Amino acid sequence: MCGITGVAATRPVSDRTYLAVCRDVMLHRGPDDAGEWWSPDGRVGLAHRRLAIIDLSAAGHQPMEDAEGQTVIVFNGEIYNFRELRDVLAAKGRAFSSASDTEVILAAYREWGPHFLTRLNGMFALALFDARQGVLLLARDRAGEKPLSYSLRDGVLRFASELKALMADPSFPRRIDPAALDCYLALGFVPGEMCMLRDAKKLPPAHFMTFELGTGRAHVERYWQLPQLAIERAGAASIPDLLDELEPLLEDAVRRQLVASDVPVGVLLSGGVDSSLVTAMAARASSHVKTFTVRFPGHPAFDETHHARLIARHFGTDHVELSAADATVDLLPMLAAQFDEPIVDSSMIPTFLLSKLVREHCTVALGGDGGDELFGGYPWHSHAARLEGWFGPVPRLIRSAAARLGEAVLPVGFRGRNLLQTLDVDFGAGIPNFTGHFSRGARTALMASRAPWPLVAERIRDGRISAGRDVVQRSTRTDFENFLVEDILVKVDRASMLNSLELRAPLLDYRVIEFAYRKVPPHLKATAKTRKILLKELCARVLPPEFDRDRKQGFDIPLAAWLRGGPWLDFFRKLLIEENDGFFDSRFVSDLLGGQLKGRSNSERLFSLALFELWRRHYGAHL
Repeated sequence: MCGITGVAATRPVSDRTYLAVCRDVMLHRGPDDAGEWWSPDGRVGLAHRRLAIIDLSAAGHQPMEDAEGQTVIVFNGEIYNFRELRDVLAAKGRAFSSASDTEVILAAYREWGPHFLTRLNGMFALALFDARQGVLLLARDRAGEKPLSYSLRDGVLRFASELKALMADPSFPRRIDPAALDCYLALGFVPGEMCMLRDAKKLPPAHFMTFELGTGRAHVERYWQLPQLAIERAGAASIPDLLDELEPLLEDAVRRQLVASDVPVGVLLSGGVDSSLVTAMAARASSHVKTFTVRFPGHPAFDETHHARLIARHFGTDHVELSAADATVDLLPMLAAQFDEPIVDSSMIPTFLLSKLVREHCTVALGGDGGDELFGGYPWHSHAARLEGWFGPVPRLIRSAAARLGEAVLPVGFRGRNLLQTLDVDFGAGIPNFTGHFSRGARTALMASRAPWPLVAERIRDGRISAGRDVVQRSTRTDFENFLVEDILVKVDRASMLNSLELRAPLLDYRVIEFAYRKVPPHLKATAKTRKILLKELCARVLPPEFDRDRKQGFDIPLAAWLRGGPWLDFFRKLLIEENDGFFDSRFVSDLLGGQLKGRSNSERLFSLALFELWRRHYGAHL
């Protein structure tokens, strides 16, 4: 796992010194090695920070050139099928001088052009300069596990694994995009290619960009997309048949991700459905599996060690139980600086603490990310089915009126307010917004000093809802393309890479993804009564009988309790009220905090404002 950055321009770059500075801002992504390359004409510069995982020798150094010196690459990620691709390419006459997957990518591009991306099984963000054609290619993996931001202005394309690398250039503008901020406040993240800063964008997952040095033209193209559900086959699909297909797929995905490494690999074992299945498959692939469980002292409600021990004993893993340090409020400024775009997810704190502990024992770890999106595991998947059953027959005109009444009468954070607001939904094409943070009225009040504030988040969210015949199908597909990419994977990447730990997700092997969305009908994902139906059936097949398949445990912190008093409340009050400089309306923020003290559910809303304020002040961002 690594950090990449670079520049390509229609004219020679006069100041080359900033490239190494931008690269080294991402030291945490690659502490083992660093490299920099410039084209002879000075129009292309590529830089790299390396975390050595495959081929630890100097032969894996990047930027890497092909034998002819005509193609150069910087690459962040892992290609799990690189050995098979290497054999295919060798049979076509391609020669190799290293054991790295990076060299295989170079050869694959030379053989197949940009369409080589469809042959890769892995997580990646890469930049590849083709001197013959005068083209720089940027690409990102199918699920969006690895990040890539870029800026294109005045014929100059700059890119980096993390936005902070672009901002390391003091001339880079730090103007906040109001539409992106509105999405953040409403949804908890900035979706799609949008970025919190106006002059930057994110390359979407499963896309590549080509930039022509001669003309300055850039073209973005999708190379893969989620398959549609094969309805005619789904109706006849039986659970045993689906399990017979899923089980070897998952086993092979875990096996590939275990062996694609020349450093120690572990498994993060919480004792939940996803991580337990990954552990089961790892035990099949290796006679020596090391598993890790982290407990948070003082918070017994979040202690999963008992469940993890059951799985570890059953499969005979080398199990390690770790105790995390206290989650102090002092972590927030550091995390705000690391998360280039803030996200509303306080579980970034335990994710960071877990990564820090595991990194002391291994460099690579496998986790269970993706299972909820692919197989209907979130509470709101069942809530959506239940809501449709209860209120679907009620005319939308009546439901919309109830939603407006709830917003007008009930204070923010009051129990039942969010439920009323979810009623204003088209059950034939939309999905209820259970994960919303600030409603339109709340955002208007919060940004009162910026009136009129552009209330665009709902329109942007509605435009990103995936097609599907029922609400569960739409919800899981939409979560994969939005919540997974912009929240879960951002959280995992930034928190783990801050500790130079590579986290892998076997459930996000593209073959498992395609199986989940092409083969598994919605009623085997979630219903009004239960969730993750097919995966739980797989648990019954491969896990010990005493395993609790229906346990509802999230990876979270008791933020609401911390904000009732003590250092967390003091920190939030000082940051958001006493030091309020007018960016957010002080009266509205005070009401939010006061409501939290009265027992209302405002902790994540307050977290969103605190993290944003820390981020804004750290980077000097402004509207």
